[in-house]
Parts: sequence; structure tokens; C-alpha cells
Amino acid sequence: MLSGRSWINEDKLAMSYKGESECSPLFFSMPLSLYCIQFDHPESSDQVILFSTRTAATVALTRDALKDLERNALPVEEKENLAALGLIVRSTDEEKREMLAYVDEMNKLNASIRPVVVMNLDCNLACAYCFEGTRKGKYYLSEETSEDLVTFIDKQLPGKNEICPTFYGGEPLLNAEMIASISERLRSLADRRGAAYAFTMITNGTLLTRHTAERLKCLGLRNVTVTLDGPPEVHDSSRPFKSGSGSFDTIVRNLRDVCDLIEVNIGGNYTRENYRVFPRLFDALLNEGLGPRCVSSVEFSPVFNETTEFVPHFRGGCASTNEAWIAEAGVFLRQEILSRGYRTPAMQPAVCMIEWRDRFVVNWDGGLYKCPNLIGRKNYCMGSVKSGILDYNVIHNLGNWKNESCLSCCYLPLCFGGCRFMNLTNRGAAEGVDCKKDFFDRCLEALVLQEMIYPNTVTT
Repeated sequence: MLSGRSWINEDKLAMSYKGESECSPLFFSMPLSLYCIQFDHPESSDQVILFSTRTAATVALTRDALKDLERNALPVEEKENLAALGLIVRSTDEEKREMLAYVDEMNKLNASIRPVVVMNLDCNLACAYCFEGTRKGKYYLSEETSEDLVTFIDKQLPGKNEICPTFYGGEPLLNAEMIASISERLRSLADRRGAAYAFTMITNGTLLTRHTAERLKCLGLRNVTVTLDGPPEVHDSSRPFKSGSGSFDTIVRNLRDVCDLIEVNIGGNYTRENYRVFPRLFDALLNEGLGPRCVSSVEFSPVFNETTEFVPHFRGGCASTNEAWIAEAGVFLRQEILSRGYRTPAMQPAVCMIEWRDRFVVNWDGGLYKCPNLIGRKNYCMGSVKSGILDYNVIHNLGNWKNESCLSCCYLPLCFGGCRFMNLTNRGAAEGVDCKKDFFDRCLEALVLQEMIYPNTVTT
């Protein structure tokens, strides 16, 4: 059976028509939200599915009830339920005004500082598609820069109650001692200020031994995201050690050794040529004892082409999420994840980190950026941990979605103007909108229905 779910209200809701006797003529008419999408119910011709891209609420509604909603004859209680879930609104003009203020309101409510800290641009793997490309090298975050980082975060902390950095690279565990040192100082800072401290890490997993995990957990390590690019032979081809030998067995052995200590998330990068073999990864994981109970979430993403400035020799990725095969691959892989009991992120409002005031990237040299893909691009450097933050609004095209076309689009809450980096790659500048309408037209219905069929295996 299909059931409803909501990002803002976890109660499951199935709406059904109760009859005209309960209607109240005093309850004014409320139209469907601009951000409410209607699908045919796959199991009942008498029902439709309503999904809010703004609240991620999903309900099943009878067609008779939908007709009564349109003529303002739906029972008050059911109207109130739909309104609470954001599926109907008082006024679509008012709703647009609320959306214009959405990011500002989220920034006001945000109580955490979440920097991405690039520990180095060095790596022990030789991935052909690595977006850092020619930026890679033996560049490491220094002691001086780490001190500036802690001072910078201290200045950003008033009004916040949590510090939660993500350590990144290159391969961050090549600089594990510095991760430990920064964590000790940030945890001490958080204690003095009455804030919480925890950190996450994006790692290739080859150096994530149990000994390392135990040490870092004591310092606040909450979870890791490790990349596995499909089954062993595909992964080893995509992500070999610099020596040319495969890395899959080493990574899986480490995951097996640490999954009882810390949360493990698995990511993976696929291409048009190999995504259909990715499900065989689950067979390999199950054989190693890494079933759904041991893995917190799984999410695969397409490889995107970088600019030839930094990755001149790899063109095997995609140039846009609107390429038809991207939608097909996303639905296929998500179905394989959910049907095997693994968890994956839910469909819910998604705001680019560029729009979040307290999210930024600290490069190994202390430079500040708004997106990991922008590191090393001097035009997009927004200051440093030593000098502070410069005005970055114009160059980063903030609020590119604040136009009538985007505000009237039902997909706005899932897109918010798209990816500035994709604009930069395809157009040479971050300005403009990276519209994802074609992508969502192709796949959103299937993604929503997946979550209704597997409500306990999506994460928010």
C-alpha cells in the first residue's frame, strides 16, 4: 500500500473524501500551492497523488475530494490538513512572497557553522575524472592556517550553537594529524562557548583503519562518506591506487572494520556507460557483511565534466542534469538502493550551499570559497580565514532564482536556480539560471512514488 509522508510533519496521511455534510461555508477558498504537483495514483484510478516540493509532503486524495477542493466544498478538517502540509495556500501571490524570503529565513534559523575544510590537494588514488585535476599536488593545510581557521570560526560563532566541519581533500586522511589537532582546538572552543562540536569527513576510505576511526571518534567524528564506484572491477578501473592496483578490497575491508564505530555513508560516481552495473556493488557489500544495518545511506551521482582548464583529458561525464539519461539513471539506481533495504536521501527542498550564509569552503591555503568546485578559481575567492569574508553576492549570482519565471515554477524548492558551477562549466560564468525543469519533468513522479513505496528507507 502507498502511504503519505511529509518532510515537515512525519505523520503519515491518506486523505479521503468524507462527504458534503461536513463542509463549512465559512471556510474560504484556498487554491493548490504553486509548488504542489499532481500525479495519477498507480494503484487506484479513483485517487491522485499530491506532492509538495516546498514541504515534501505527499498525500493520496480521491478525485471527488479534488473536485470539491476546486469548488470550495471540501470538509474543513481536510482543508486544514492540506493547508498544514503546504499543499493548499491562502494566496499564490502571498506564497511567492514567502518564497522570496525563504532563504533569508532559513539563514536566520540556522544555528550551526558548517565549513568544508580542504586538508590537502594530495591523494593516493589516480581517479581519471577527479574534478581537482591539475589543481592537485602536495599542498597541505599548515599549522599557521589551522590557527587562522580556528580564530575565524571563533569570530563566526556568536549566535550559533554548533560547529560541524567536514574535512575534505584530496584525501584528508593523508593529513590525519592536522584533522586531530584542529578538532581538539575547535572542540575546546565549542566547550568554552557552550556550543556542540562534531565533524564529518569525505574520504576515499583507503586509510580509514579501525585505529584511525577510534582516535577520530574520540575527537568528534560523527560519520564518513566513502566513494565506491560500483562493483569491484568497475571501481578499480575508475579509482585505482597511483600504483595502478585496485583499491576496492582495501576500502571494503576498512568499512567492515569501522562500521560498528561510526556512521558510514556510501557515495559513488557513475557514467552513462557503467551505471547499469552499479547494483552489483550491493552483492559485493552483502558478501562482506555490509548490509543495510551497517550502512547509513547510499547515494550515487553522475560524473560531471569539469572545465578543460583543470581537467583537460576527461570528457566522459555529462554537461547537464537535463541530459535524458541522467533522469533514467537516477530513478534506476535509487530503485535498486531502496528495494534492497538501503537508505538514501529523501526528495526535499534543496538550497545550494552558496546561498547558505554560514557554509563555506576553506581551501588548504586559507582561501575562502562558497563551493568545493570553485577552489583555486581566484575570481571566486571570497576572502581568507586571515582577512575575513569579502562581498561575494554578485560574482556568485546569489538570488538568481528571484525572478517571475522561477517563482512560478513548481520545481523551485528543489532547484533554487540550479548549480552555479554548471553555469560556469557550460557558459564560462556563474551568472544565469541552471534550469532543471527537464530533469524533474522526466523523473520526479517516479522518485516520489519510490518514497511512498519505501517510506522507511529514505533519510531527511
